[in-house]
Amino acid sequence: MDITALYQLFLSSTGVTTDSRNCPAGSLFIALKGDNFNGNAFAAKALEAGSAYAVIDEPQYAPAGDPRYFVVDNCLQALQQLARHHRRQLGTRIIGITGTNGKTTTKELVSAVLIQSHRVLYTQGNLNNHIGVPLTLLRLRAEHDLAVVEMGASHPGDIKELVEIAEPDYGLITNVGKAHLEGFGSFEGVIRTKGELYDFLRRRGDSTVFIHHDNPWLTDMAWGLNRIAYGSEEGLYVNGRVTGNSPFLAFEWKAGRDGQRHEVQTHLIGAYNFPNALAAVTVGRFFGVEAEKIDQALSEYVPQNNRSQLKQTDSNTLIIDAYNANPTSMNAAISNFRGMQAPHKMLILGDMRELGKDSAEEHQKVVDYLQECGFEDVVLVGEMFAGTRHPYPTYPDAPALIAALQADKPQGKTILIKGSNGIRLSTVVDWL
Repeated sequence: MDITALYQLFLSSTGVTTDSRNCPAGSLFIALKGDNFNGNAFAAKALEAGSAYAVIDEPQYAPAGDPRYFVVDNCLQALQQLARHHRRQLGTRIIGITGTNGKTTTKELVSAVLIQSHRVLYTQGNLNNHIGVPLTLLRLRAEHDLAVVEMGASHPGDIKELVEIAEPDYGLITNVGKAHLEGFGSFEGVIRTKGELYDFLRRRGDSTVFIHHDNPWLTDMAWGLNRIAYGSEEGLYVNGRVTGNSPFLAFEWKAGRDGQRHEVQTHLIGAYNFPNALAAVTVGRFFGVEAEKIDQALSEYVPQNNRSQLKQTDSNTLIIDAYNANPTSMNAAISNFRGMQAPHKMLILGDMRELGKDSAEEHQKVVDYLQECGFEDVVLVGEMFAGTRHPYPTYPDAPALIAALQADKPQGKTILIKGSNGIRLSTVVDWL
C-alpha cells in the first residue's frame, strides 16, 4: 500500500468516516467489513452522501476511471497504518490507558484535568479497540500537545496491536482483574495482555508510567520503567485518602511528604473510583496543571453513560452502573454499597458476561458475598445467576424484570443497578 498517497488523500479531506450513514462533506470513507456487512458495497453511497474519496479493498466496486476510489489490499490495515503514520507525522505526546476496570472513567478524569492547561485530544466514549483507536488518532491535529488514548482488550495480543498503532509515550494501567476470562483463558492471561502496554514502553526505552502503588500486581509488572507512583503511602509522587462516600466520593490528596493537602468533593459514586481520581491528579501534576485547576476539574466532572451515575426518580434513588460487569468490579460495587449510608437498600444485579469456564463459580461467589453482607432486598437477572444457589428472586432477562416492576414498583429505595451491558439493565431505569 502506498501510505504516502493515502495520507495525501487524508490531508485533503475533512476527516475519516467508516459509516456510510454519516459522511460529512469532503470526508474520507474507509470501507470496513464485519460479520454481517461489507463496507465496499456502500462506497458509492458514501460518495453520494458527501465523502470526497472512498478507500476500498474489493476493486470490482470501483467504476473504471473514477479517481474518487482508492484501492488497497485490506481496508482495516490501511486504517491502522494511516493512523500510525499520522501519529508519527505530528509527534504528539500520547498517554495510553488500559486496565480491567476504570479505564474509561480514568481516561475521562485525566482528560478533564489536562484540558485545564493543555490542548488535549482524547478517546470519545469507549472507542478503544482496533478500529476506535485508529479513528481517535486520525482526529489529532497540530494544535494538540497531548492525547489520551484508551485501549481495551478481550484477547491476548489486543493491547500489543493497539500500542503498535498508537505508539504511546506514557502508560497507565488502572488495575488488573477477572474480566473477559473466556477470551484471555485465565487471570494470568489478563495480566500478560494488559502488561503489553508496559512491554512496548520498555522497548521504547526511558519511558514513564503512572502507577497505582497500592496494587502489587502493577508494581511487579512495571520493572525497568520510570514510575510516577500514586496511592495511600506517604512520600509518593501523589498520595491521598478517601474522606467521604455517601453517596459521592470525597477525598484528599497531597504531593510528596510536605505538600499542601487538597480536599476534593466529586460527583463519582463509589470509593473504588478513588484510584481513578488520584491517577488524574498525578497525571495533571506531572504535566504542570495547577493544583487548584486539578481540584476544580475533578469536582465538576459528572459521569455519564450508565457508569456510576446517581439518578433521582420520583420513587427511588438509583446508582446506575449497568455498562459493564466482571467479578472484580461487581465485588467492588457491592462492597461500596454495603458501606454506603443510605436508606432501604436494594440491589438489581445482572449476569457478568464472557467469563468462560469460570462463569458458574464466579456468579456463585457473588451471591455468597451478597448473603455474607446481609442484603435481603436483592433481584438477580440472567441465566447464570439463575443457576446459582441463593434465596433471591431471579428473572431470565430485563423485559421479564420490567414486567414485574410494572406490577409492583419499588418505592423509597436506594437501588444499585449493576450488570454486563448485554443484560441491558439500563432499560430497567425508566421503570424505577
